[in-house]
Amino acid sequence: MVPFYALIAAFLLFRVLGLAGLSYFDGWHTSLQAAVAVMLLLTASAHWGKMRPDLIRMVPPVFPNPGFLVSVTGWLEIAGAIGLLIPATSKAASICLAVMLIAMFPANIRAAKEKLTIGGRPVPRLVPRIVLQIVFLAAVLSAG
Repeated sequence: MVPFYALIAAFLLFRVLGLAGLSYFDGWHTSLQAAVAVMLLLTASAHWGKMRPDLIRMVPPVFPNPGFLVSVTGWLEIAGAIGLLIPATSKAASICLAVMLIAMFPANIRAAKEKLTIGGRPVPRLVPRIVLQIVFLAAVLSAG
């Protein structure tokens, strides 16, 4: 849920900055791009921090080398966050991020079904997890 809260709070902050006169954030689109970038940087930070073992546990056993996969997805989140902020790459970045979110969803399903934790907090149940995934997909695609 923390990434969702970060997405909403960052979006609102950037919109307020736009309304306060910071011209870069005049429109909803640039505010959304920046908010999604903030969310992605937040989630990427977990890939190397104290939550890393929790993320590794989420990877379904059918996938080899879960530690490597967690590192790769973290780097892809960082690259995607940067890519969203560059006009020439934002559309491609959003599509690639959407594909990555879909590819990572089996780990989210596993985490929900096995009632795993991230940072000591239980992950959302499956239905809320699916709804969150749809929100994240919509945000990523709209940001592009």
